[in-house]
Amino acid sequence: MGLLNNLKDRFNKAEFTVAPNKKLKTISKEFMEAFDLQLVFYKGSVIADGDLTLAALNKKTTKDVNAKADGINIKGNTKVGDAEKMFDANFGVTVQIKDKKGEKCVPNGITIGQAARGEYEK
Repeated sequence: MGLLNNLKDRFNKAEFTVAPNKKLKTISKEFMEAFDLQLVFYKGSVIADGDLTLAALNKKTTKDVNAKADGINIKGNTKVGDAEKMFDANFGVTVQIKDKKGEKCVPNGITIGQAARGEYEK
């Protein structure tokens, strides 16, 4: 079943694109709609205000946020850790991908599709 699900993740239409001018809560909502997982943005070690855009977050954190970066594209076969690194590399922002309820971070070594299906130890 795992192999079949991984193959489905590769061809699944669900994908997620980030534009730097969107509000954080909009980006998080679209991520939830695409993958049924929470995407949490951080300002330092504190969860960022969802009403901020990536550009506004830049003014509120010591880390440089690149709000002019090209968008990123994430699919179900992307590893969780790789997706989190994409946000850091492209926008200079820290994110965590959490379960649907937002209670626990999902493991970095599994794909977003596996995380969405709950195929990991909780």
